[in-house]
Amino acid sequence: MLQNIRDNSQGWIAKTIIGVIIMLLALTGFDAIFNATSNRQNAAEVNGDEITLDQLNEAVNMQRRQLQQQLGKDFDASLLDENLLRDAALKSLIERKLLLQGAEKADFAFSQPALDQLILQTPEFQVDGKFNADRFDQVIRQMNYSRLQFRQMLEQEMLIGQLRAGLAGSGFVTDAEVQTFANLEKQTRDFATLTLKADPAAVSVSDDEIKAYYEAHIDQFMSPEQVVIEYVELKKAAFFDQVEAKDEDLQALYQKEIGNLAEQRQAAHILVEVSDKLNEDQAKAKIEQIKQRLEKGEDFAALAKEFSDDSGSASNGGDLGYAGQGVYEPAFEEALYALKQGEVSAPVRTQYGWHLIKLLGVQAPEVPSFESLKPKLVHDIKTQQVEQRFVEASKQLEDAAFEASDLAQPAQELGLEVRTSAAFGREGGEGLTANRQVIQAAFSQEVLEDGANSSAIELDPDTVVVLRVKEHKKPEQLALEKVTDSIREHLVAQKASEAVKAKGEALIASLREGKTPIEQAAEGQSWQVVEAATRSQEGIEPLLLQSLFRMPKPAAADKPEFTGVKLNNGDFVVIRLNGVNQPEEQLSAEEKAMYSRFLASRSGQQDFAAFRRQLEEQAKIERF
Repeated sequence: MLQNIRDNSQGWIAKTIIGVIIMLLALTGFDAIFNATSNRQNAAEVNGDEITLDQLNEAVNMQRRQLQQQLGKDFDASLLDENLLRDAALKSLIERKLLLQGAEKADFAFSQPALDQLILQTPEFQVDGKFNADRFDQVIRQMNYSRLQFRQMLEQEMLIGQLRAGLAGSGFVTDAEVQTFANLEKQTRDFATLTLKADPAAVSVSDDEIKAYYEAHIDQFMSPEQVVIEYVELKKAAFFDQVEAKDEDLQALYQKEIGNLAEQRQAAHILVEVSDKLNEDQAKAKIEQIKQRLEKGEDFAALAKEFSDDSGSASNGGDLGYAGQGVYEPAFEEALYALKQGEVSAPVRTQYGWHLIKLLGVQAPEVPSFESLKPKLVHDIKTQQVEQRFVEASKQLEDAAFEASDLAQPAQELGLEVRTSAAFGREGGEGLTANRQVIQAAFSQEVLEDGANSSAIELDPDTVVVLRVKEHKKPEQLALEKVTDSIREHLVAQKASEAVKAKGEALIASLREGKTPIEQAAEGQSWQVVEAATRSQEGIEPLLLQSLFRMPKPAAADKPEFTGVKLNNGDFVVIRLNGVNQPEEQLSAEEKAMYSRFLASRSGQQDFAAFRRQLEEQAKIERF
């Protein structure tokens, strides 16, 4: 092998490779090759800021999870186009990066104490109305965030929110624009309709027409492809009776449960930030002056309202609410847990600045008795054991199904029953066969064409199935005789609709020219008159309203405008616009304010959208 390499290195292969490398260097330069190597871990670069492949993959996974949550457990994520998903996720990340850069350039900021306050006051992180550190960890874990990652994400969201609010909130409209919009919105129209019914009995379809339609659309007349499957189903619930909770395990779990209970402490603080206005020494001197005033008997809450730079808590006298350990910075938390109730700490330095901390209250945890927790403990232990057995059995089922030529042996090994489904097509059936994963597996090449058993399919966290195709009914051309009635019905409806439309359009032309008086146009019917119809008039088909409000204003009271609309059921409606009514009364102050808010909000949203486009147009964006 080595000798072959040495020989080839002297031959035409090596020379060709060297030639390609030289050409590549000549065309792209060393920088291009270096950048291609250095950007292997990046998905894009926005004005020099990197978007990594890890960030892109996480964004794709989050989009997939959101779609699954929105569309339900039967949604088959494998049907998603991965490239489209990645493109959408990357576009979203680039837009987010641009907005963050825009917020930074505009000097928007969100302080860390304000972030603390936001987290403490978020209802999703509270238990019985108070912040709970365990609940906080549980929620962000479900979102696949660490504490640091969540804080970073939240801070970015608040910055983008500030930018959006700053731009959208600056939108405004003039009084003339408000009045013009209100006039259009409040405009009403007087009209009448005449419905010409499609009459299937008045048309006929010949056998030749049916045959011609059949031959022109022959691909539409195929029997559906269907399969009948055999399957075995493994249920997690079946294992609960096979496990038991031992006393020693219950006691160990109980001790762990009560050991996780932690006291909650209610803290208040006064923060003096180190900033451009106050350097380190000045900020420290200021907090010490506040401390001296406290020692002389002044009220902590009043001083917090006056001096604290934490706007989120200052208005509440510095109150941060109840929280457990692990929420605050280590230095802050160490000082807080060294205090007795009512005491105020010495000045404490954190990354945010200098603090004075007061302990307002302590809540000791309520320790439940073993007996009160026993049902939960038993369930938790059994669930853990069942989960392990279920995973093992699922693996055993998949391995057995892979090795077997049918499902009889795997079913026997695990004590399961082989069941048979009704026939179903690619659109699915009912029950199990409505599941997209089952449909996809049944019509896959491996199962349908190769006759193999499927892999284990997780229908939900508690159910796994393995299936195989028992019968495959391939599509067949349907004979003309079997579809004649449906073709006839379709052609009759089509002809009737076309005939009544032609009749209606001829009538409208005659009415416009004045050849047919309005009274004679009805032909025994009566015009359905509607007065002062609004743009959202109830009881009128939206299609009619859209056409009505697109019609021009009649030139005179005795010269109505006409148009026609074909309905989905084949009928044709002649619309006669008699008049357009403009509102006469002036807008009330309340209405004017409502319209102004709406139009200003819409204008602000348009401004924000334009700002995003401008950021993208001016940015240097590289996708790798």
